[in-house]
Parts: sequence; C-alpha cells; structure tokens
Amino acid sequence: MNIKKAYNFKKVNGLVTCSGTLKGVNLQSLSDEGYEVVINLLPDESEYAVKGEKGDFERSGVRYVYIPVEWDKPKYSDFEAFEAEMNAITGKKVHIHCAANFRVSAFYSIYAFKNLGWSKTEAEEFISSIWQLAEYPGWSSFVSHYVNTM
Repeated sequence: MNIKKAYNFKKVNGLVTCSGTLKGVNLQSLSDEGYEVVINLLPDESEYAVKGEKGDFERSGVRYVYIPVEWDKPKYSDFEAFEAEMNAITGKKVHIHCAANFRVSAFYSIYAFKNLGWSKTEAEEFISSIWQLAEYPGWSSFVSHYVNTM
C-alpha cells in the first residue's frame, strides 16, 4: 500500500507528510518517493506499531527517528526532542507518524506555531482536520502550554 493510503494521511507541504499507523504500507515506497527521514512518535509496545519498522527504513536508506510519546502522558521533553529533530532536518523530505495522527498533528502544530509562523488559528485547524483536541483534556492542556489557550 502507498503512503497516501495510510490512516489519516495528510500532506502538510512539499516536504512534510504525516499519518497514523504504517501497518500495510510498503515501507520501501517511502524511499522510492524521495523521503529521507521518518519520525515515529508511536511507542513500539502499541498494537498499531509495525514490528521491525526501524530496520526496514534503515535498510532502504531512510533515516529513522524514534520518539515514543505515551498517549496518556505526553511530555514536554518529548516535544523538545521532536522540535530539535525537525530543526535538524530542515529541507529534507520527512514523514511523521503515530497511531492515528493525533500525537503528530499536535506536535507538528506546536512546532509550526513556534518555528514556522503559523497562527493559533492555523494550528487549531490543522489539529481539528484530524481530531477534536477538546475531547482529550490532557492533550488540550499540553498543546495550550505552547500555543497559548488553544
């Protein structure tokens, strides 16, 4: 299966895409499509994780970054690691994923707000195009810490 068929796939721009789980996706196709980096925010213990994903990407020449974010306990240090990676890979084609694109959309919105000039409205719209942040108070509080009262 092509990456565009991944659960909750979203193209952010010409260099950044994101999605939920990559189960069923032909991981080699990302290399073929020019992706240079994959960032995985899904803990390996998740039922939605792809076993051996890291090795599959590394064998195909795609740099693999693993930042496991616990759904019930996102940490500021998790976001800081994500932000550092995103800043380090500027100009590279990257795919970011988790289980349902909830963690990713929250992290990317915060990143874009802090680093790319997105407005609060743009950050909110990006998240709400995938899920309703207000339904998850822990995440709403986490995002608001960075994007002032989302």
